[in-house]
Amino acid sequence: MTGHIMIVDDEALIRSSLSFSLEQAGYRASSASNAEDALAIAQRDYPDLVLLDIGLPGMDGLEALSHFRAQVGCPVIFVNARRRELDEIVGLELGADDFISKPFDVDVLLARVKAVLRRVARDGPGQTDGDAGIISLGDLVIDAKASVVMLRDNPVAMSRREFDLLQTLALEAGRVVSIDQLLSRVWGVEFMGEPQVVYVHIRWLREKLEDDPSNPTRILTVRGRGYKLLSISSPE
Repeated sequence: MTGHIMIVDDEALIRSSLSFSLEQAGYRASSASNAEDALAIAQRDYPDLVLLDIGLPGMDGLEALSHFRAQVGCPVIFVNARRRELDEIVGLELGADDFISKPFDVDVLLARVKAVLRRVARDGPGQTDGDAGIISLGDLVIDAKASVVMLRDNPVAMSRREFDLLQTLALEAGRVVSIDQLLSRVWGVEFMGEPQVVYVHIRWLREKLEDDPSNPTRILTVRGRGYKLLSISSPE
């Protein structure tokens, strides 16, 4: 593989076609339909480059760009349907690494991706944080970069999906995360409408992290809303 590319676009057809083209070219592709989910995913699965649409629902691409630069530090290429020169100027001034308008030739986009990745490799990576990727919640520690979970100083074996689900909850610790948000951020928007996969994985996480899985105190169900992860310290 030559890198992880994240596609952020609210059009499902564009996400699927770009993912296919990127994977055919040897990249690993992930996708999100909005900036909020993309940023949440990027914090647990760092992309090497983001293909970012400007006209997104909720947080638009111009605002999302500043968050990607600050929180992830990866290069960003704007992919936009509006052929407005102002968009390109503003986007590049805000720190985008390139700009391409829809409709575009896939070979041209792949060439732009390759060029930006080559330039970043030559100039060196963006900002990093020595403690980035470490989440400490009382007696539970999650290391995103090493994909390791420690509970009371003991390692906990997890599948990739269990780890991603736990980390997604941990990034919103103390706050409710809805079923739809979990599906979108962990499984992808293609799994929307299939909440049973969340229920099953939550049960598996509880079996590994709760003292009494039938009466959880760490991963709580908020009826009608979703789940939240609490920080719990071991008794002295």
